[in-house]
Amino acid sequence: MVELERADRLQIMLNQDELRAVENFRFEKRMPSRAAAVRELLRRGLESEGFSLAPEGVRSRDFGVVGGNGSEASSLQNED
Repeated sequence: MVELERADRLQIMLNQDELRAVENFRFEKRMPSRAAAVRELLRRGLESEGFSLAPEGVRSRDFGVVGGNGSEASSLQNED
C-alpha cells in the first residue's frame, strides 16, 4: 500500500448547509472523498487570493513585509 505524505490532521465543524455545499462540490467535480474536495476548495480559495506555494527550501526568515532595501521581500505576496 502506498503511504501518503499527509501526516497532519485538520478537523473542522460544519453546519448542514456548509456540509451540503462541500458534498455538492465533491459530487459535481467527481472528487473521491470529502477530504479531497476540501483540499481542492482550499487550494482554489488561496489561489484566488493570489497566494502561491512556497518553493522548496524557503525558510521562515525569508518571508517579510519589506526587504532590506525597502522593496517587497517575498515573491509569494499577492500580486494585484
